[in-house]
Amino acid sequence: MYTVRIEDGFSAAHFLTRYHGKCERLHGHNYKVFVTASGRELDDGGMLLDFGILKGALRKVTLELDHSSLNEHQSFSDGCPSAERIALFIYERMHAEMPKAQFSLVEVFETDRNRATYSPD
Repeated sequence: MYTVRIEDGFSAAHFLTRYHGKCERLHGHNYKVFVTASGRELDDGGMLLDFGILKGALRKVTLELDHSSLNEHQSFSDGCPSAERIALFIYERMHAEMPKAQFSLVEVFETDRNRATYSPD
């Protein structure tokens, strides 16, 4: 099995309306995002996927979230823009942009030590 991983980041604010603690107040993060794709076959150029194309697709998604209030984004209008749901959002957008790619893991770091992941399996 081959895997490739790309990285990007974005800055955004949010608050968690169904959480009771300090995160229910407005605050922000400098998110770091890793997206991993996997597969068993390489293309004629010896690559699983082109890094440039992958990075462009991820950048398109992170730019949509960058310097925003996530609670105002239509995908998080229920007031729950948790790192877990952000990971799912990124996975869904990446899959829609590149439906033939097999994205195996999306990691969203709120801090250097705290992350949430989404895997389709």
